[in-house]
Amino acid sequence: MRIKILAALTATAAALTLTACGGDGGDKGAGKDGGDSVAEVSGTTKRKSAIVLDTPRSKPDLVLKDTEGKEYDLLERTKGRPTLVYFGYTYCPDVCSLVMSNIAIAEAKLSPAEREKLQVIFVTTDPARDTPKRMRAWLDGQGGKDFVGLTGDFDTIQAAARPLGIFVEKPKKEKDGSITVQHGAEVVAFSPKDDRGRWIYTTETTSETYAKDLPKIVKGVNP
Repeated sequence: MRIKILAALTATAAALTLTACGGDGGDKGAGKDGGDSVAEVSGTTKRKSAIVLDTPRSKPDLVLKDTEGKEYDLLERTKGRPTLVYFGYTYCPDVCSLVMSNIAIAEAKLSPAEREKLQVIFVTTDPARDTPKRMRAWLDGQGGKDFVGLTGDFDTIQAAARPLGIFVEKPKKEKDGSITVQHGAEVVAFSPKDDRGRWIYTTETTSETYAKDLPKIVKGVNP
């Protein structure tokens, strides 16, 4: 398994870290992250706070299945609501669980009214293995019992990630039987005022930063 930190995007004069999560030992050890992982960092700027985008990004017109097997229309279901979108997979050795758990820790500190408004969406980049049942158990395990997990056709998922600037490659089975799943690990935050992606968070973002920023995102103002 390998985690690669790729070249950064430019947004509001900041370097945006793109993280590619590596593979695991095939389907062995379901429910666990198998094997070793390596982190490589190249030409990046560590940044814990939100990156405010000069050019906001449109929310994907995406219809997938949720963890109950029901159709979920992202635009319709999150219209006018503060929304965080993350593309990842449950077999990820460390990055995906870290990001989701940090958000869950921060969300728990919101008021009940704020939690009711906030939508956290996890879109799998490994739909062949991330079954609805597995995603639900995994999200619950990160503390995200109210997080929405989505799965479906890989090409649809990849197409939705592209305009957000999120790098997603089709899972690849290596000669040793391991699976490599490379994807950007940014969290895109959408404003409830116009449903546009106005903020980006990287893997360096801590639960404390999310806890400080989420009340502002819920209101649609810059963190």
